Amino acid sequence: MKVGILTVSDKGARGEREDRSGPAIREIMEAAGAEVVRARIVPDEQEAIRAALIEWSEEGLDLILTTGGTGFSPRDWTPEATKAVLEREAPGISEAIRQAGMKKTPTAMLSRAAAGIRKSTVIINLPGSEKGARESLEAIMDALPHGIDVLKGTAVECGKPLHKE
Repeated sequence: MKVGILTVSDKGARGEREDRSGPAIREIMEAAGAEVVRARIVPDEQEAIRAALIEWSEEGLDLILTTGGTGFSPRDWTPEATKAVLEREAPGISEAIRQAGMKKTPTAMLSRAAAGIRKSTVIINLPGSEKGARESLEAIMDALPHGIDVLKGTAVECGKPLHKE
């Protein structure tokens, strides 16, 4: 699985804050056997976010994970930029992330994160905090490879349980 990690942060893009969520996402994805082929930090600007998502999906990445810009701050525009480039939404992914997050913190319901498909790339918005990004990935990791296999046309069996009992 070829993965891109897009950190959305004004301070991170200016070098004023260390990106902790991007490296945490890389660690998790590489431990799962994925190859992180792109990583970038962009400011909270819709055009910069859209441009990176389009560029990487045109390259044929299997998965793009964004981190940051999903809350209520006036500068949080990641979901809008993501939805602008999606061809098909996958709301169940964001719903699963919010549901899992609410088991740990009631403020998880405030996430406006989006997820979906552009071309043959799955794009998922994750929270900007390292803890939130880790917990969110944990909530969806079991289903991600199957979803990508289905999208790529390489899934052999649909409808079978993901876990062996």
